[in-house]
This record gives sequence, C-alpha cells and structure tokens, in this order.
Amino acid sequence: MSTRDSIRSFIVDTFFVDEFGDDDSFLRKGLIDSTGMMELVAFVESEFGIKLEDKELVPENLDSLSRVVAFVGRKQALAKAS
Repeated sequence: MSTRDSIRSFIVDTFFVDEFGDDDSFLRKGLIDSTGMMELVAFVESEFGIKLEDKELVPENLDSLSRVVAFVGRKQALAKAS
C-alpha cells in the first residue's frame, strides 16, 4: 500500500470521512479537529517509523493529505541520508 493510500485509509477509518480531495484542508473542511491531528501524528510516527518534532507540527506539513504525504516522504528521505 502506498503512503498516500495508507494515510487516506487511516483518515477514512478513524474519522469516518470518505469524500475529501488530496488538497482539502483537514481543519477548514472540519475533517479532523485538533485532537484528531494528534491521532494522525501518532499514526504517521508509528506507521512510517519517523519522529515528528514540535516545530514540524504545522499546517504546512499536516493540513491535507497531499501535505502529509509530501512531509512523510521528506522525513523518510532525510532518515535514509543520515
């Protein structure tokens, strides 16, 4: 399963939403609230074996499916380069 598909499946199963675009804002569309964002962070960390720093917990990294997928890709690339 791709990173995108894995994250989308988690969102659909956890937050009971299935009609959202890859670029839809989770917060503006009301798909995920602030507590849900912490669940998403915990999922991303466990599923992909990465650790998110406090400074990375920003909308630019986590507020849409496409942003989360890109962020996970960047974190995995950095881990491989280390």
